[in-house]
Amino acid sequence: MLTDSQNQALDRALADAKSGYVAANPLSQEQHRKAAKVLPGGNTRTVLFSEPFPITLVGGRGCKVTALDGQEYIDFLGDYSAGLYGHSDPVLRQALIGALDHGWVMGGHIRLEEELARLICDRFASIDLVRFTNSGTEANLFAISAARAISGKNKVVVFEGAYHGGVFMFGSKPSLLTAPFDFVKAPYNDVDGTHALLDAHGEKIGTVVVEPMQGSAGCIPADQAFLQMLREWTRTHGALLIFDEVMTSRLAPGGLQAVYGVEPDMTTLGKYVGGGLSFGAFGGSAEVMRRFDPLQPDALAHAGTFNNNVFTMAAGVAGLRDVYTASAALALSARGDELRHRLNTVAQEARFAMQFTGLGSMMNVHMCPGAVRSIRDLERSTKPLSDLFYFQALNSGVWLARRGMINLSLPIGDAECDRLVRAVEAFIESCNRIVAD
Repeated sequence: MLTDSQNQALDRALADAKSGYVAANPLSQEQHRKAAKVLPGGNTRTVLFSEPFPITLVGGRGCKVTALDGQEYIDFLGDYSAGLYGHSDPVLRQALIGALDHGWVMGGHIRLEEELARLICDRFASIDLVRFTNSGTEANLFAISAARAISGKNKVVVFEGAYHGGVFMFGSKPSLLTAPFDFVKAPYNDVDGTHALLDAHGEKIGTVVVEPMQGSAGCIPADQAFLQMLREWTRTHGALLIFDEVMTSRLAPGGLQAVYGVEPDMTTLGKYVGGGLSFGAFGGSAEVMRRFDPLQPDALAHAGTFNNNVFTMAAGVAGLRDVYTASAALALSARGDELRHRLNTVAQEARFAMQFTGLGSMMNVHMCPGAVRSIRDLERSTKPLSDLFYFQALNSGVWLARRGMINLSLPIGDAECDRLVRAVEAFIESCNRIVAD
């Protein structure tokens, strides 16, 4: 805990950082004013907003993005894990040009959808059959709705801190836009507490949906024993287990479910799988997914004008087949693990609580003491330090999430990782002086 005088010094430093931010980004500020006349708060994707106003980006190449005011940043955000391929992969570019040459909005079946589906089914052991959507939110909406219909039970178990899309947010503050399902919110990574809650609702539970690592909550990995308990309970009680791997499927060739050795009934995908274009998917066992076969008398209808749009299908096929191969996935995760180890080693020099959580190429910085196993642990965080880290990272040429999320893309190499480590070292040095005064 910081003293009152240390907190006051930190507040002054944060105020100075915000003033410097405003002075360095006049064109972004003006663009924000223009946008606010036609978009509520100048924004159409809440997570991208950052007060006092967001920086406007005008270009990206490789692993770098360029701002309206001319600054160039190393992109360590990777569009919240969707930007795995960076901004100018030549293989994806050629695939998109090829799609342009052969027409789009076809309104019919295309060969590319079968190719992408086959690549996904081959990669993820739990997916025998798959259906496409346009986002991870849609994928989770259809998967949860299907699980309720198939199980015949309305209650859906979710977890504190979970994010399954724009209408499935279960953070510390309730969202008024959460879809009106009969949710039961359980404590993440708490085997005994969750088991007791499951037993209390018993046969009314038809669906359990969980992230094997919570992404939006701060890259908090699940314990294997926790996931295994969910698998055993759902199997025993006739409920369907859904793994939301919209973010985490990038972390191993077969997703985190392969790492943990726990196979769900259904899996949802999104983000990078569409090659950086709008994409979502849900899949599972043949027994579950057969309900979406139009030839079946009890078929569940599933619509979406752009589910098989040629651009996403082309980029997705090229990405999974030619770029993000199994070996590439393993290499990127190894790079991320090494970087996170370096960052946590540097963080030990801080005179305040600082740590990096995550797995593989996804991580999050927390100004929080002790182990972080759920969002309850983050109540000990010092938010002004997190805000100051964001502004100082920008000054060091590092682009990351305001909440401290970091996702590596394939173009990021040793030089870029070294740059991030130096930025963290500079932040610790400056903040050590603040808390020492």
